[in-house]
Amino acid sequence: MAANRSLIQRVISQYLERQHLLLIVLCLFLLPTSGYLMMGRALRKNASFWDISHVYLGLLACFIAVTFLVTNVMGNKWRQYFPWLTLDFSQLLQDIKGLFKGRLPQAGGRGLFSCVEGLGMLIMVAVGITGAMWFVLQGTTDALMWRNYHIMAAKGLMGFLALHVIFAALHLLDFIRN
Repeated sequence: MAANRSLIQRVISQYLERQHLLLIVLCLFLLPTSGYLMMGRALRKNASFWDISHVYLGLLACFIAVTFLVTNVMGNKWRQYFPWLTLDFSQLLQDIKGLFKGRLPQAGGRGLFSCVEGLGMLIMVAVGITGAMWFVLQGTTDALMWRNYHIMAAKGLMGFLALHVIFAALHLLDFIRN
């Protein structure tokens, strides 16, 4: 029994350590291939590989996005990504003012980078949940509404990912300079 528990703990630990990487890999597949989808109100009986893989990998991505958000906000870590929930704008405003003076924001803390990461996690969960709702409600009149929400959230995610890559590059640049 102890060996099974140890194995389960190791598997969960490995999963938690790789959530970010799993989301990257899934996004690298789901976003570029979404233009090949031919889905409307429901997944067709003769659905293409692109449709089927998008739906089921998207459901997997939804699960990972939700657990990634939960993992990142456990304890008091939610304050790092969502300081505005406690009306703490001090480091965020400091980072924004610093940008206008040519200074890069600091990584970590409760500043610009962390706030953007928090919003990104929320957007990722929104993409997943709207996609899951579209899947669950397929064949109904509400399916197209959830499809539209899903597309809007996915476009928001694309914008976030572009910003996230820029911020990661700036962070690496700052790391190299120091």
